[in-house]
Order: sequence, then C-alpha cells, then structure tokens
Amino acid sequence: MHFQQIFEPKLAQNAYLIGCQRTGEAILVDPMRDILRYIEAAAQANLKITAVTETHIHADYLSGAREFAEQLGSKIYASNCGDDDWRFKWVENSKYDYQLLDHGDTFQVGNIEFKAVFTPGHTPEHMSFLVTDRGGSADRPMGILSGDFVFVGDVGRPDLLESAAGQSGAMKPAAQTLFKALQQFKELPAYLQVWPGHGAGSACGKALGAVPMSTVGYELQFNRSLQAASSEKEFVDYILTGQPEPPMYFARMKNDNRSGPAILGNLPKPKKLGHEQFNLFVNNHDVALVDTRKWQSFRTGHIPGAIFAPMNKSFNTVAGCYVTPDMPIYLIIEEKHLSEAVIDLIRIGLDDVRGYFTPDMLEHFKRSGGELETIAEIDVETLKEKIATNNIQVLDVRRESELAESGHIKNALNIAHTRLHPRLNELPKDQPLMVHCLSGVRSSYASAFLKWNGYDATNVAGGFTAWLKSGGDVVKS
Repeated sequence: MHFQQIFEPKLAQNAYLIGCQRTGEAILVDPMRDILRYIEAAAQANLKITAVTETHIHADYLSGAREFAEQLGSKIYASNCGDDDWRFKWVENSKYDYQLLDHGDTFQVGNIEFKAVFTPGHTPEHMSFLVTDRGGSADRPMGILSGDFVFVGDVGRPDLLESAAGQSGAMKPAAQTLFKALQQFKELPAYLQVWPGHGAGSACGKALGAVPMSTVGYELQFNRSLQAASSEKEFVDYILTGQPEPPMYFARMKNDNRSGPAILGNLPKPKKLGHEQFNLFVNNHDVALVDTRKWQSFRTGHIPGAIFAPMNKSFNTVAGCYVTPDMPIYLIIEEKHLSEAVIDLIRIGLDDVRGYFTPDMLEHFKRSGGELETIAEIDVETLKEKIATNNIQVLDVRRESELAESGHIKNALNIAHTRLHPRLNELPKDQPLMVHCLSGVRSSYASAFLKWNGYDATNVAGGFTAWLKSGGDVVKS
C-alpha cells in the first residue's frame, strides 16, 4: 500500500494519497482545487487517481473533488448521511461516476478497503474512513482517516454552521451530536492510527497539535477534548468555549462546497501591467488591488485604495476576509511569488486574478508624479495620551477568547480582524480608530482595510503586549 500525507502549511490542511501498488489505482482524500500537484505525486508513485472522496463539506477551502471528476473521470465517494440542508448537492444526480455512502458501507480501491463511519458533529454529514490493506493480507484496519472529527490533540469544532454559515441555534445540538459520535471513537482499537484532516494553525479547532498523525490510544490519554467527553454537559461547555471567530469567507466555502465549486480547469494567468496604469486603480473600489509587500513598505507608501495582504502564512485568510469574489483582483507582488499567490487565491474561490504590478513600479509611479498614501502608526505611550483626550476609539481586533483570558483596554471595542467586513457599521466614522491586536500584526491588516473603507485608522505598534509591558491598565470582564 502506498500512503502519502500531503500537507498545505498556510491552511494547515492534510490531503491523503492512498494507492494499491499491485493494481496502480489510488484514491485522493480531501483534495484542494489545484489538483496537478496530487496528480504529479501519484505519477511519481506509479499510480493513477481513479477515485476521490471528501470526509465532509469543508469551510476553509474549496474542494478539488469535482475537479478530479471533471478532468480525470475519478469516481466520487461522498456521504449520504446528515440532513437535507447539508448534503453534497453537486454529487447527487450528477453526470459523474459516484457512490453515496451510508454508515458501514465499504468500497475498494485496488486491494485497499475503505469502510465509512458516520461521525457527525463538526458537520452533519461528516464521514471518517477505516482503512484496511487487504492486499497485504490484513484482516483489520490499520488507521482511520478522521477528517475534522478527531485531530491530534483536539476534535473538530461543532459551531461553524452557526458561527460561520449563519444557521441560528445549530451549535449546541451539533456539540451534543459530536459528543455521541466520540463515544464510538473510544471503542476503536488503541493501536489504530489517526490520520487527521488538519494540523496546528487551522481554524477548524482551538488546540490542534503539530504532530502529523497519532493513535486512538494516545488521543484517549492526552486529547483534552476527548477527556472532556466524559459527560455530555462537560463536553458541550468545554468545546463551545474559546473557539476562534471563523474567517468571513468560511460561509462562502461551505455553500460553494455544498452546491459544487466552479470548474477551474487551468489556473488564472494574470498579465503584467505597466506603472503608468496605476492611475486606473487609485481609490477604485470596483476592483481589489492587493498589495503583498511587508507592512513597513506598505505603511509608508501605497496606492490609495490598495488592500494590504502580505505574502506570509496569513495571506489566504486576509485576502479571503477582505476581498469578495465579485471583485477583479490585481496584485502588487514580486514575480517569484506570483504563482503562489494565484494558487492561494483560487483555493478560497478568488479566481478572477487579472493582472499584477511589481513593487519597483511604485517608485516609477511616484517619480512620474503619482501620489502614494500612508497609514499612521503610534506606540503605546502615544496611545495613552490619545486615550486621555477622550476623542478616539480603541479597536481591539484580537479574538474574543484572547480578551476573556488576558483582559482588554478600558472602553475598547472588540471585533476580530477576520470578522471586520460584516461589522463595519458598528464602528464610528466621526472618531479616529486606534487599532491594536496582540503584537501589531493583525492590527496592521485591519488598519489598512479600515482605511480602504474610509475610516481614520491608526495602527498601534507592539499591540496589547506592549501595553502590558508599559504598565497600562487592563480591564477583565
């Protein structure tokens, strides 16, 4: 049996290539839309991806399952469980070769057997898969593809239908359902390997471990969420407390993955533009001009109307929260990062990437008479002086759980930077906003986005950490 975990660091996501070396067939579990890398990985192992499956309807990226069915004719295996609202609508009655799975159903890819295990809670339709290498004469499974059911160190959050997709009143019943599903996990053999859908850094849980895989026995000993599952009430209270606010684009991902992501085909090929064309983008809110340079460069001089989303591990999240899919996208980016940025964007359904500028073009624009915009930044001592005037509003863009744990500046408003877009109407436009997070990074994204939306925003360097070190007063609520 060929087994390969394919990890995507920015979204902390695991896909799995599992193949039968005797027959040359393979299945891809939980793929993203840029399927070429999976096809190349299979080819290197002398395998062909004849099947594809999803553990559930994802919220953090667009699935590549439809892309496989469209381009390679791969057979789709999808959950037939859950409720009518959350099913794989694009699979049912489609033109593709597919099989809908109920709890206990089995199928084979070559000599490898997959058994569907209905594990709802994170989502209503969630499936895990027990994997048995029949070709190796095994008569029992060696591992479980647990998706977002059980992670290393955590379990899948059950609140997303409510907190991300807007289904009111869904999170408590989902947590109760997850508790019941975890009871069957406790009955699995201790030796069974656990192959999770995400690792540390994912927003699909609150305490995911960085170790790529585990065992049932280890998780039963040391997974705090599983330990909390000793009673339903204790588990529900524990699992619904401290979950991070989901990025704004999660709701769109859930709906698109349910109805079927658009067929991508080839990746977008943005055209290189000339510096003289910057004038077309000055304060042009009909497009998204995404500036991927570092904060200091952006802060001290950028095209008026540009969105700040630097090329780092948060690029997907920032772009996904501040850019909507109806906006044509243009990038300011080093050419060596262009392909990476395009792939990051299509993974979250931002496909209309039309053109790009390189950072050196900004100097040409400036020398030819173009005006660049700046964003103010202050330290915490200056913030204290401004607070004393009572003419400003402090905006804390940390997660709500961070405030609950460490407190906040008196009278500060709190909106996580990933949730700003739908809550802009809660912010005053007649007062300057002093924006801070823990260190000054997330607040830089937020300050730029607020300025893009017409707010007088100033970034607080060093954030809440600097505030504490300076002896600033803290309120605990």
